[in-house]
Amino acid sequence: MRMRKRQRLILVALALLLVGGATALVLTALSDNIAFFVTPSEIASGKAGEGKRFRIGGLVVNGSVERGGGREVSFALTDNAAEIKVVYAGILPDLFREGQGIVAQGTLRPDGVFAADEVLAKHDERYMPKEVAEAVKRSGFWQEGEPQP
Repeated sequence: MRMRKRQRLILVALALLLVGGATALVLTALSDNIAFFVTPSEIASGKAGEGKRFRIGGLVVNGSVERGGGREVSFALTDNAAEIKVVYAGILPDLFREGQGIVAQGTLRPDGVFAADEVLAKHDERYMPKEVAEAVKRSGFWQEGEPQP
């Protein structure tokens, strides 16, 4: 009788340990894939830390696109309140252009430049990501007649 209680206790403790370990592994994997959305104004105010992975959204500033050697490109993003320089080494989406609303994913470098490893754009040329539209509205620069998200 006493031996059975001891075995049950050991089995329950082992099951709890395995469930706890599996939960820890899942949470670790999920935290590596989470990327928060930040606007250029939030970066300017210091709300985004360097080295952390996040998404930034805004409008590509007219006249800011510069192509370097190879596939390197740099451009500025704005929410009409602040601007941030973005560098990207890769092939840009076909509909990427100045004045377009985009979302880029990557990290902020110590020099204040956003190093993107992914640039996202929608197939509709009037598209503006929801987060970008909300940020532009909050900044007070939303003009009626602009494309809705």
